[in-house]
Amino acid sequence: MTTAKPAKKPSKTAAQAAPAPVATPKLEKIAKAELIDLIAQKTDLSKKRAGDAFDAALEVIVETLKARGKVGLPSFGTLEVRETKARNGVRPGTSEKIEIPAGKKLAFKIASDFKMGLQG
Repeated sequence: MTTAKPAKKPSKTAAQAAPAPVATPKLEKIAKAELIDLIAQKTDLSKKRAGDAFDAALEVIVETLKARGKVGLPSFGTLEVRETKARNGVRPGTSEKIEIPAGKKLAFKIASDFKMGLQG
């Protein structure tokens, strides 16, 4: 009669032994406070300083877009304000024909390397 040997424990690989990077939450939407917390962790800044830097960056982006400029974010994409022409449309539900006035819209063009990273 033979006895079964117990299974060996798997040994730790280098990936398992290394410290884990800052965990990014897998959420559908991330709140500003959570984003600031993650920035603070990745940059070793206090939450206050990370929040101030985040607010300043957003302020510069908004001011640039209001001045009709473009904002390029390397490896992410480009933001710009584009003019829209007046056009005819149909009101949903009533099928009434309406004229949609000219306006402005925020446009985002994704960076090609970021786009490639999303596909794979």
